[in-house]
Amino acid sequence: MTGGRNILALIPARGGSKGIPRKNIRLLCGKPLISYSIVEALKSRYINKVVVSTEDEEIARVSKKYGSEIIHRPEELATDTADSDDVITHAIKVLGEGHYTPDVMVLLQPTSPLRNAKEIDTAIDIFLHQDCDSVVSVSETPHSPYWSFTLEKSFLKPLFDEKYFHTRRQDLPPTYIPNGAIYVSTPEKFVENKGFYGKKIIPLIMSSLTSIDIDTEFDFLMAETILNHRN
Repeated sequence: MTGGRNILALIPARGGSKGIPRKNIRLLCGKPLISYSIVEALKSRYINKVVVSTEDEEIARVSKKYGSEIIHRPEELATDTADSDDVITHAIKVLGEGHYTPDVMVLLQPTSPLRNAKEIDTAIDIFLHQDCDSVVSVSETPHSPYWSFTLEKSFLKPLFDEKYFHTRRQDLPPTYIPNGAIYVSTPEKFVENKGFYGKKIIPLIMSSLTSIDIDTEFDFLMAETILNHRN
């Protein structure tokens, strides 16, 4: 299904986590969090290589168990302040040294366990058949930024034109935020745009249910509730 293309799924997973200790391998409904991303990537009709980038031996061991290859990243790329773009660049460089150059790369963050193979393939399909720099998964913002304020000299100031405060919610323009689940581009466009955000970004609009990005204990509870309901 790849048409001779090398399509890489890259899953970045470091060992440290301030909010939830050992988050990437914490059990979610009996399975390590990272396993959900690996399993769905392996189900993809397009992806022919799945790689986890990590500095952590336990994460590497768990990831191999679920079928992923491993790139061992240096410690300086696994700190709280490490740039995720540098992690991606490092992975591409290591793969190139092993004579593998992806034509398309798909970034899958392990904190999005409800994102599925069908959504991954839809994003790739869009990227392959439309003129764009990248495809980025998004979800509709639950609270419109058109009703937002900023502070100016201790007083609330509308972030946008105050006319929006006299507009019904359903009449406001829809707005979207990246949900962190899926990013698709090429290594060349990634370097050119210094990331996944170029001039031509096509959204993959996902539901709020599959857009959960686990960062807190509440997110974990929400994901567990949804997964248990599915089962």
